[in-house]
Amino acid sequence: MAEKQSRRHFSKIAALTAAAVTFKPFYILKAKPKPDGETIGHGSYQYKVHQGWGNLDASKFPVNNCHEMVQDSKGRLIMVGDEIKNNILVYDRSGKLLESWGHEFPGGHGLTLWNANGEEFLFICDPNIGKVFKTDLKGKILLTIEHPSKVGAYKESDAFKPTESAIGPDGTIYVADGYGSQWILRYTPKGEFIDKFGGSGDLDAQFSTAHGIAIDYRDKSNPTLLITSRAHNAFKRFTLDGKYLSTIFLPGAFVCRPVFKGEQLFAGVCWSRLRYLNQTPNSGFVTILDKNNKVISNPGGTQPEYRNGELQLMLQEKPIFMHCHDVCVDTDENIYVCQWNAKKTYPVKLERV
Repeated sequence: MAEKQSRRHFSKIAALTAAAVTFKPFYILKAKPKPDGETIGHGSYQYKVHQGWGNLDASKFPVNNCHEMVQDSKGRLIMVGDEIKNNILVYDRSGKLLESWGHEFPGGHGLTLWNANGEEFLFICDPNIGKVFKTDLKGKILLTIEHPSKVGAYKESDAFKPTESAIGPDGTIYVADGYGSQWILRYTPKGEFIDKFGGSGDLDAQFSTAHGIAIDYRDKSNPTLLITSRAHNAFKRFTLDGKYLSTIFLPGAFVCRPVFKGEQLFAGVCWSRLRYLNQTPNSGFVTILDKNNKVISNPGGTQPEYRNGELQLMLQEKPIFMHCHDVCVDTDENIYVCQWNAKKTYPVKLERV
């Protein structure tokens, strides 16, 4: 069954390739982002761009790559990056810096907030040193998950470069080895290894860049895992114990982690494509899906189009972004975009209009 589904998947890619041959891209790769104030997006999900929202004094609070951001219960916006002078920057919603900390995460990448009955913790993934850290909101390290070979889950020679984590309803820790061996590893709340699933490949239950992972609580009676397979332009759904369920195919969109807000699903798109489906630099945008996992808006990207129920190729339309690595949606439904490889830019705010 999985092989038949995979053949259908590649047939879709072939059809999209043929369509892309005649597509004329809207954007110019060397164009500079437009000034603040432009409105982007589609339908009822449109946003005003505030490019300078998160700008700080780079001599005091430098950034390299702004990788991810979360909002805590106090409304603070917490960003992780890979600049060891200040891995963590904490903003208020006006863009004012509240605090900064963190010097031990040279590849600071994944940032997950876990609210455990009112007490909040962060999980920080660092693929450069191959570790996952649980910290309090001040940066005190409470738990470290190291190379899985230490618990017999990997060979010592296997790459372990964790990119993201998620915490299940029972406290189970899920780690996505998105830059390493493409496994999803499960641990107890105390960091004891349980098992792993996935791995590298093109079957439905496998991954190609398992970059992000999140718990989908939209069906409250049946929470599931939604896991990025970025090079497949897809999110893949699994049960909480690792059984494959389905794929959300997003042609043209190299999506990062899934982010849920209400009934909607948001994601940064790190790259889109040009003709012949080649991965294109500086071509990111944001994508938004509704409760039925249908794309309803692409801020910075082309308007989503469905033909006979099939989503068509999505591309960057305007050079607002370079590589959207993550989005954070605040309590007022504004979006904050973190970018990778974007000339050391700070987070960009998209104000809901």
